[in-house]
Amino acid sequence: MIRLAKKYYAVKEGKKTGIFTTWDECKRNVLGYSGAEYKSFTSKAEAEEYLTGSQDTMPAKADKEMEGESEVVAYVDGSFNKASSEFSYGAVIFYQGEQWRFAEKFNDPDLVSMRNVAGEIKGSERAMAFAVEQGAQSLTIYHDYEGIAKWCTGSWQARKPGTIAYKQYFDEIKKDVDIRFVKVKSHSGNELNDLADKLAKGAFIGS
Repeated sequence: MIRLAKKYYAVKEGKKTGIFTTWDECKRNVLGYSGAEYKSFTSKAEAEEYLTGSQDTMPAKADKEMEGESEVVAYVDGSFNKASSEFSYGAVIFYQGEQWRFAEKFNDPDLVSMRNVAGEIKGSERAMAFAVEQGAQSLTIYHDYEGIAKWCTGSWQARKPGTIAYKQYFDEIKKDVDIRFVKVKSHSGNELNDLADKLAKGAFIGS
């Protein structure tokens, strides 16, 4: 996976409190927990200060009120490696003037039959997770497969285990983040969509 900086997630109020080093660990302890308080930091010392109360920092939900306009913009795409039966996503994310790039490969049996679409689903989920992680108010996801939006909005019924899980994930995230989708034409010369595609393909290097 490509990341620009290591993150520490401090959970002050949640199912389990403490410092976690991955967003997956953090979200298990805050999503669905009423009154959860958490924030991400780039250093463990800052995370510890937040937990002990020695740092004058507001929790994630309060941050949204303080920031005013707080939008994440994400371009996502997926890829499939037939030789290894793995799929991947690439994501280019913009937030508060910074660009983040992510790429990861999977072999989830609930999604692998959907090939590159499975990767785009994972990319969309990563964008949603990023928005929650940063305490953003809104998220715009640019994608090229129409199901990325339609499974979430209910225009298409999610029937497979993978798409059902995706819809459930969206329903949970939208409680805290205003999410909208914008469809772009695949391989149409959109520079950022092409970059997301390149990142997705790059996730297989070394497979």
